[in-house]
Amino acid sequence: CTTSRESHRTVGFPPRELRDLQLRVRTEQQTPEWKARYAVRSGVEGTVNEFAHGHGMRRCRYRGQGKAHVQHVLTAIAVNIERLGGLSPAEEAPTPRQPTAFQNYLDQREIPRLKPWRTLGS
Repeated sequence: CTTSRESHRTVGFPPRELRDLQLRVRTEQQTPEWKARYAVRSGVEGTVNEFAHGHGMRRCRYRGQGKAHVQHVLTAIAVNIERLGGLSPAEEAPTPRQPTAFQNYLDQREIPRLKPWRTLGS
């Protein structure tokens, strides 16, 4: 407790609807499905943080949208090379990504997918 007259302590309780919503969301966050979805977001957040703090991507060296885009692309390529160089030969290459919802949509309707950009030259 405090002895000050003008700054007394108060206890607040949220409305019942908000409390029920919080309880429902906290319960949902304990499910394996939610944790799997959040793991994807966590990986993306880590990559964004690496670019912002590790490679100085909050500030651009060049003026103009085109030059800034080139800087971003080249930095992304450098980070990918750095990550690939960090893999030891004993480690297996990372597993390919799961198909996106759009790719699943195309597959279900038997619509041919375009070749990925990596195979366009071959």
